[in-house]
Amino acid sequence: MVSFGEPWPEFNDGIYYRDLLRPSDAGATLIDFYSRKYKSSAPLHGGGEELVYHRLPWKEPDAPYLLEILYEDNDVGLVWLVKIPTFVLEIYETVHYNLTASGYQEPHPVPVHRLGRGTSGVLLCAKTKIAKSRLAAFFADGTSAVGVCRMNDTQQKATRNITKLYRALASGVIIEDEVFIDQPIGLVKYPGVAKGLYVASPSGKPALSKVVVLERNLLSNSTLVQVEIQSGRPHQIRIHLSFIGHPLVGDPLYSTGGQPKFSDHESVDESFAQDGFYFHEAAMCRIMILSFGFRGYERPEKPVPGDCGYHLHAHHVVFSHPLSNEIYEISAPLPLILQTVEESKAKKVL
Repeated sequence: MVSFGEPWPEFNDGIYYRDLLRPSDAGATLIDFYSRKYKSSAPLHGGGEELVYHRLPWKEPDAPYLLEILYEDNDVGLVWLVKIPTFVLEIYETVHYNLTASGYQEPHPVPVHRLGRGTSGVLLCAKTKIAKSRLAAFFADGTSAVGVCRMNDTQQKATRNITKLYRALASGVIIEDEVFIDQPIGLVKYPGVAKGLYVASPSGKPALSKVVVLERNLLSNSTLVQVEIQSGRPHQIRIHLSFIGHPLVGDPLYSTGGQPKFSDHESVDESFAQDGFYFHEAAMCRIMILSFGFRGYERPEKPVPGDCGYHLHAHHVVFSHPLSNEIYEISAPLPLILQTVEESKAKKVL
């Protein structure tokens, strides 16, 4: 593996956001407008129908900055992330910058899927437009096939072009050796998350997870599991394991039933929700501003999706090469807490 990366600066660059005034905002002062819409940050300047506010540079919590290349060729690259840097958007910028700095040529490699902020492991990137298009189609095909009966899992796996396996530490002792979870995932309104929070919802979109128990720990009342996800709904593993009564150990947000620990929320129309990852700048700003305490600003009263503390690792990816169709299997080293007893013993012997 090849390591690359540069230490994070003491302060980031801050962020500028722009808003268009609506007729309903007429007569409001800048302070009223921003305090009502964002509840944080301060206006920089305003004029005409556009307002601009500036979130000043701030220090972020420590995060590893070295990335490891697990595999690369002319079309794809797989990067091992020890831990997602603080902001969801920053990881994409970091991957682009560091891969280019390490010798990659234009166009910049781009991720074709996403990992949650608290998730480590393998991130698959495309280095050409055709590779990106085909890999994105592979992911979309897997998600669209979720409606097929789960009992056809073996047949579905044989026809899938991408398979992702995760390691996770679930709370409680899971009795079954193998569990299929096909609970749909939808959106609800939730304070601090502008676009809504993903939860277990009968009216949501199809989702399928296969959970295999690797090791049970009666002393710590936890279960080490492998999770294979066919669909790629946001926070799917966190939601599905909590839905069956075994939320991830340390998850500050999701509780039994696939719902947030604070349940005063209501359903929203999912027509605006997209599969895979989508970023609405204002929404991301909202999450980022409310997710961290800095310079006197208070954290939200309730947990938000970006809060970490759980143990989830994208351990293994099997994929069909987008150009050659050759099958590749790539694994990212496991953190100690997500290793079985036998795996940790073997590592010590080596």
